[in-house]
Amino acid sequence: MNLTILAASGRTGIALVRQALQRGHTVTALARDPGRVNLPDSAGLRLAAADVDDPASVAAVVGPGSVVLSGLGTDRAGVLLAGAKAVVAAGPRRIIWLGAYGTGPSAEVAGEGADVLVRALGDRLGDKVAADTTVLTAGGTVFHAGRLVEGPVSPTRRTAGLADAPPFDLSATISRETVAAAMLDEAEAPRFAGAVAVPLAG
Repeated sequence: MNLTILAASGRTGIALVRQALQRGHTVTALARDPGRVNLPDSAGLRLAAADVDDPASVAAVVGPGSVVLSGLGTDRAGVLLAGAKAVVAAGPRRIIWLGAYGTGPSAEVAGEGADVLVRALGDRLGDKVAADTTVLTAGGTVFHAGRLVEGPVSPTRRTAGLADAPPFDLSATISRETVAAAMLDEAEAPRFAGAVAVPLAG
């Protein structure tokens, strides 16, 4: 499968690129600075410059046949919505987007514990929710992950829908590698089109 990975130089993006190549996919890795995609050369890897603040640069790479996976994250409000709008406008076949558990559609399921996350996000909360809504409205899948940490893919990982998601647990973590694996599973065998999915370590 041909996959396009947005924010490929970030920690989650790198995990997506690495695992996609290991699974035998061809990958177009998008980053503002493609030189920061620090992976060994691979015949299945193409690097491309794109910036979500420049929708034309995204549209130049993302086409109607594209399956886009996004590891986009930011400390600045507005970036996520700009990215979602740019990707949706480019018209890919499918979008698999990274969000945060306890925001937007998962807030009610997550319960009161998610209030801490909401306060921490501040003015970025609206950006996250708007970006997720943009992707969901376009029929994409949004992965609402818990607190991300480094580490291997969990051997007991699973992906749940919102109806089966657990309450928010401040001490719970999930590795970026586990989240990347779940997103790639969705690319290969769609289960949550137009819906929120929750990656779980076990």
